[in-house]
Amino acid sequence: MSSDPTSAVSPAPAPSAPSSPAIAAEPPFSVAPGFAALGERFFTRLQPMPLPAPYLVAVAPAAAELLGWQAGHSGEPASPDKAPPLRDFAEIFIGNRVPDWADPLATVYSGHQFGVWAGQLGDGRAIRIAEAQTANGPWEIQLKGSGKTPYSRMGDGRAVLRSSIREYLCSEAMAALGIPTTRALCIVGSDAPVRRETIETAAVVTRLAPTFIRFGHFEHFAAHDDVAALRQLADFVIDRFMPECRDSAGGETISPYQALLREVSLRTADLMAQWQAVGFCHGVMNTDNMSILGLTIDYGPFGFLDAFDANHICNHSDTQGRYAYSQQPQVGFWNLHCLAQALLPLWIQREDGQAPTEAAKEAAIEAAHAGLDPFRDRYAQRFFQLYRAKLGLASADIDHAADEALLTDLFRLLHTQRVDYTLFWRNLARISSADGSRDAPVRDLFMDRAGWDAWAERYRARLRAENSDDAARAASMLAVNPKYVLRNHLAEVAIQRAKEKDFSEVQRLLAVLSRPFDEQPEAESYAALPPDWASGIEVSCSS
Repeated sequence: MSSDPTSAVSPAPAPSAPSSPAIAAEPPFSVAPGFAALGERFFTRLQPMPLPAPYLVAVAPAAAELLGWQAGHSGEPASPDKAPPLRDFAEIFIGNRVPDWADPLATVYSGHQFGVWAGQLGDGRAIRIAEAQTANGPWEIQLKGSGKTPYSRMGDGRAVLRSSIREYLCSEAMAALGIPTTRALCIVGSDAPVRRETIETAAVVTRLAPTFIRFGHFEHFAAHDDVAALRQLADFVIDRFMPECRDSAGGETISPYQALLREVSLRTADLMAQWQAVGFCHGVMNTDNMSILGLTIDYGPFGFLDAFDANHICNHSDTQGRYAYSQQPQVGFWNLHCLAQALLPLWIQREDGQAPTEAAKEAAIEAAHAGLDPFRDRYAQRFFQLYRAKLGLASADIDHAADEALLTDLFRLLHTQRVDYTLFWRNLARISSADGSRDAPVRDLFMDRAGWDAWAERYRARLRAENSDDAARAASMLAVNPKYVLRNHLAEVAIQRAKEKDFSEVQRLLAVLSRPFDEQPEAESYAALPPDWASGIEVSCSS
């Protein structure tokens, strides 16, 4: 295969140049204090640091529509009579011009990084400029790469074009896959130099989320024994996003804060199962990178599996393999324990200010475990639900143990054979339940053909046991097994072209990834096996 990254995909019809959404002087949303209402011990107000000569790299139409803006699909703004010039849009979303509706701030949090307490962290290169109130709910608008903040530590507060493109594309790709995630509105670039391993150029990606609150926000105030702030933060999350936590659970009244922990455990379990099912590796699952809403957040050294390797480590900086693909569910559970530890003071502190008794402390710890315990059952339930759908099994009650063994043996076969994960599931949908006459596309992915044949016969027998209809099963499997995911080499091609000021591949790739389950004949090359050079791509914490 070619060793040239820019020739890895066949060009589909080029999309038009990016254009700004129609941003009138008054935005199509109201703004609210949101997180800012918590008070200034939770954040620092500051202005973004300007960058010279900004230029628009890309705008994501689906994300723009969340805010009520219509992104243009031609070389002109969608509503020229209402939109500012393209340059004005770039000035706003690179941080050079702060609109009247903005209230820029950076939040403080702490956390565990690679399993070690790192102390105070915070938004070191991100500035939240507003909370938009829309028909789609609240959306915090955040500029990532907009300069130093009080929480930058030794960092420069900047992001580079390379990492911004990766986050932009993956945020929108994950949303299209139906996986909870932060979103990406746009990328604005500048030729200002930024030093990473080499000198690169600057960029700002505008991110959206109902809230960017992380586990680390709670850890910060717990570490400082600021129970009042901890309670205020927990109340904010419950009242705005999880009001059901104030209700009784299962006929037994529990603390809203215990209910909060349980709800976050359930959401995190669902997210981990979804990551595993689609073959997504986050790469840096520190507690400060864990969303309290169960969103995928902070796309850095991520990757989707090409050849299936249960122990795949996508982050070149993760020398110990802490965040390997197979470890993600357990790390998610470990991170929840850190959150539970942070929340403990909320149900252990006495209202009279007196020290709690040892019995009260033990009861609080038991309550914390009760909030964590649902994770394991929920993860297992969601995991098998997703994989039954991926296998096209309509019935869950034929023989659970046999189904589990069938899936376990499949994983073992995929792992030992290093079968391409995405192509396997897509091709599996089209085999016959009667015989091996249509096996070739999936069988050819295995070096051990006999191993495949043996497993396939067991799978066919399972399909026949529930009288599976091949056409209906294929349709259901193709609806849950994506044809297109953001493989690292696809992102690399877009990045290399963008460095030459050709942003068409970023737009083209986004369009393909926005329809991950659809057949797109003009984009077949985006679903092909990765080229040989792709195995040499390394992503790290600077990515």
